[in-house]
Amino acid sequence: MLPARPPSDADGDAPPNARTDQQTSGPAVVAARSLIGTAWLRIRRSRIALAALAVVVLMILFAVLAPVLTAIEGQDAYTTSTSPDVLDDYGTPGLPLPYYRYPSGEHWLGLEPGLGRDIFARMAHGAQVSLVIALLATAVSVVLGTVLGAAAGYFGGKVDMVISRIMDLFLAFPHLLLVLSLTPILQSRLGDTALGDGSLLPIASLVIILGFFGWAYLARVVRGQVLSIREQEFVEAARAYGASHRSIVLKQIVPNVMGVVLVYATMMIPTNITAEAALSFLGVGVKDPTPSWGQMLNAAQQGNWYLTDPWFLAVPAGALVITVLAFNLLGDAVRDALDPKSSRG
Repeated sequence: MLPARPPSDADGDAPPNARTDQQTSGPAVVAARSLIGTAWLRIRRSRIALAALAVVVLMILFAVLAPVLTAIEGQDAYTTSTSPDVLDDYGTPGLPLPYYRYPSGEHWLGLEPGLGRDIFARMAHGAQVSLVIALLATAVSVVLGTVLGAAAGYFGGKVDMVISRIMDLFLAFPHLLLVLSLTPILQSRLGDTALGDGSLLPIASLVIILGFFGWAYLARVVRGQVLSIREQEFVEAARAYGASHRSIVLKQIVPNVMGVVLVYATMMIPTNITAEAALSFLGVGVKDPTPSWGQMLNAAQQGNWYLTDPWFLAVPAGALVITVLAFNLLGDAVRDALDPKSSRG
C-alpha cells in the first residue's frame, strides 16, 4: 500500500496555510519618494557628485571657520612682517626667506612676498569674501529672475512683452565689459553712503552689479516653464477657487519651477566666484588689504612675484580652480538628479 501524498495545487486543494498566505498577500507597496528625495538618492549613487559635494562643504566650512582656524594657527590676515629676519632684502628684495616661503608649523602656507603676511590666514578670510559675494549675488539673481520670469510667463500680454524686451537688452550687452565699466561708477556712488570707503564698499558693489546683471537668463528659462504650467489643471482650479494672481504665482507656480531655479543657482555660484576673482584681478573688485582669492592673484601679478615666488600664485589659483570645478560638477549632478526624464533612481 502506497503512502498518501499531501494535497497539492494540482488536486485543486492547497494547504490551508498556503491559502491564507495567498489571501493576505497583496500587491507590493512601493514607498513614494519626493523629488528632493529622489534627487538625493541619485546624487548618492554618483561618486563624482559625492566628491564634489564634499569639496563644496569643506570650502564652506573653511570660510565659516576662518577666525577659528587662524586663531589656532596664531596668525591673522593683516599683520605685515618686513624685517630682514623674515624677508630677504638682498638679491631678490621682498621675498620670504626659504624657511618662510613654503608651509611650516608657524605659517601653514608660508608668507606672501613684499609685505610678509600669512598666506593661510589671507586664504581663509579671502574664502569668506569670495563665497559671500558669490552667494549673495546668486541670491539677488535668483530672486529677480524667478519673480520677473514667473510674472512674464503668467500674465503674458504687455507684461510679458516689456519683461522679455528687458531680458533681451540685458542679454545683448557683453557682460564682463559692462561690469568692468559700471563697478567703479557704483563704488563712487556708494562712497557717499553709510558704506563710506570701508572694506564693505567693494563687496556691496560687486554683489549689486553681479546680481543685477545675472538674472536675465534664469528669467527666460522660468518664463518658458511658467507658460506651460499656467495651463495646468491645478492652476485653473486655483483661479476657480478665487485665489489672487499673487497667491497663484507664489504658491502654485513658483514651487513648480524651483527645480530649475535650484539647478541654475548651483551653476551660477561658480560663475560669480570666477567673476569676483576676475574683477579683483583686474583691479576693480576687492582691494588690498581686504583679502580675496582674486585680490591675491592681482597681488601676485602686480609685483611680478609669480616669476620669483610661484607658490604665492599657485595657492589662490589652485583653491579657485578646485572650488569652481567642485561647484560645476555638483551643479551637473543636481541637474541630472532633478531631470524627470532620467531613468536612474
